[in-house]
Amino acid sequence: MACQSATLCYNGWMDHQYTRSLSLGKHLNKSSLFLFGARNTGKSFLIQHTFPKLRYIDLLDSDCYSALLRRPKALEEMLTIKDKCVIIDEIQKLPALLDVIHRLIETRKINFLLTGSSSRKIKREGGNLLGGRAREFHLYPLTSKELGLDFDLIKYLNRGGLPRIYKSDDPYIDLKAYVNLYLAEEIKQEALIRKFEQFVRFLDTMSLSNGEELHLANIANDSGISPRTLEGYIQVLEDTLVGFQVYPFFKTKKRKAITKSKFYFFDIGVTNFLANRGEIKNKSELFGRALEQFIALEIRAYLSYNNKREQLYYWRTKNGFEVDFIIGTKAAIEVKASSRISDSELKNLKALREEKLIEKYFVISQEPFRRTVDGITILPIGEFLKELWSDRLFTV
Repeated sequence: MACQSATLCYNGWMDHQYTRSLSLGKHLNKSSLFLFGARNTGKSFLIQHTFPKLRYIDLLDSDCYSALLRRPKALEEMLTIKDKCVIIDEIQKLPALLDVIHRLIETRKINFLLTGSSSRKIKREGGNLLGGRAREFHLYPLTSKELGLDFDLIKYLNRGGLPRIYKSDDPYIDLKAYVNLYLAEEIKQEALIRKFEQFVRFLDTMSLSNGEELHLANIANDSGISPRTLEGYIQVLEDTLVGFQVYPFFKTKKRKAITKSKFYFFDIGVTNFLANRGEIKNKSELFGRALEQFIALEIRAYLSYNNKREQLYYWRTKNGFEVDFIIGTKAAIEVKASSRISDSELKNLKALREEKLIEKYFVISQEPFRRTVDGITILPIGEFLKELWSDRLFTV
């Protein structure tokens, strides 16, 4: 139980090992845990290699699933007095099991590590989320820190961070298989979409709007669905961990902010496939859009893995000022694909700074060296990532 991280090998590539940033050992010693993450982010691999000696129950195993489906109480009989911590993989497949788990936590003081790719089925069926007795964690695609020396920005912007796809010899074929399999197994079955072809059209539209404000009426019209159905579909994407919203920062007083959120898919490679993008090359329009999504994903993972309380926002005013990301009140961040930042490109951050709400201001760019202009720090992409993951961004 002392293990808090794992050096992992994916898909048999023994020469490519990645240390995940999510540490679960110290938490499982104290409490039961939920670990949620989209399919193929590496949840099963992480827990099996972090906790190799724990009892492991896989609900993807048809025999195990069938036995517990017929008689959930059989779980109690499967466990011995030595089982103080137990792993159950893909718990969303059998929400009824949570009542038994709840009782075992109370009566036998067993800590459970429960993984899943969606909480939607659990919530929909009135499943027991253990009444606050389990801490919740999330696993995301590989980050720049986890990839280490294997990290290549252009490669990542084209392939994304799903472990099997990042190292694939044919990422397009594997992304196609992943998206089709994920839609069939996760969304079509778990979300109970009635008109699946309509949902696929919605996905195409959403992928083209990735990183943009959610103008529901426009998206609904382009997708051929009602605004009410659209809202339900967006909730499906969030519940199944396929995407997330970045909400607007509206505390400014001098300039009135808009209140629409932005939507991002959880992985750049999946976004690229859904949007039918071609190869992303440096200094192209697609490069700028993919870079912004990449920074959003890195910040999101950093905040989650380090248990930070700050929320991720963006800011845009009704008269056109916009800042890509705001982290709580700690930092405001603009993402630029430029190799040279002009003074005019700092106007949005300067406008936000007039509000005196944020502590630090950054521009992430392809400039080769760090420099400061009028109190705004311009950082090369690589240096920003290093500062972020070393937890120095807000203290230097």
